[in-house]
Amino acid sequence: MAEERPLRVAHLYPDLMNLYGDRGNVIALRRRLEWHGIPYELVGVAPGDAVDLRSFDLIFFGGGQDREQRLVCQDFGCRFPALSQTRAENIRRAAAEGVAILAVCGGYQLLGRYYRTAEGEMMPGLEVLDAWTEGGSERLIGDVVAEASPALVPTAPRPTLVGFENHSGRTFLGPKAAPLARVLVGAGNNGQDGTEGAFQGSVFGTYLHGSLLPKNPWFADLLIERALAHKTGSMVRLQPLDDRLEAQAHEAAIANAMRKRGRAARA
Repeated sequence: MAEERPLRVAHLYPDLMNLYGDRGNVIALRRRLEWHGIPYELVGVAPGDAVDLRSFDLIFFGGGQDREQRLVCQDFGCRFPALSQTRAENIRRAAAEGVAILAVCGGYQLLGRYYRTAEGEMMPGLEVLDAWTEGGSERLIGDVVAEASPALVPTAPRPTLVGFENHSGRTFLGPKAAPLARVLVGAGNNGQDGTEGAFQGSVFGTYLHGSLLPKNPWFADLLIERALAHKTGSMVRLQPLDDRLEAQAHEAAIANAMRKRGRAARA
């Protein structure tokens, strides 16, 4: 009998898109896969690499500034004869086939319809999220605490997400995408509608850096479960790990965000 293949993880543009500790999300995924006893293979995908992303179960796409996003957009348009597809077409097909995708900040913006910078430059997106981003004149910076949306976690009490945001883009969601979370502290997608991040099928986007997954282990395991569903064709529920240290980091992040909010309110 052939040995069962490992869970396959792709890290898109690890050298270009890696702001504010985003690489730590990949480290967290590796560690949790090891702790769960799940064999895995991790592959970095650089511009020009002719890799069929449909062969992966989970894709991570980090953040970058406008310069790096331009380079990534150029790679989206590259055609790979062996795949008979451009990179953009390949990512769209991977998303349509249920590959789990997590994108942070700049990567999140490029999953949508477009990102228009504050100077008016238009960067076409991948259109795997029903969202779009308009550049703003001021940056949204600070700690974020957000409660998972009912569309993601229907049962109460819903878990929280913590992280750090630093973005000038304002992202808005269309009807096909659901918010990832509701902001309790911070600005979130646009500082207006109280939403943070988005998800559509097994595609997830967020503005939370810092890194996101080490301090939010429930969300890391949710991504792994989605990846396992792609690999096996059926839903898999992971057994809980001993996340006491992660829970302490999570609660400390909430307490720190609340203290900062209190000081700002008194100023």
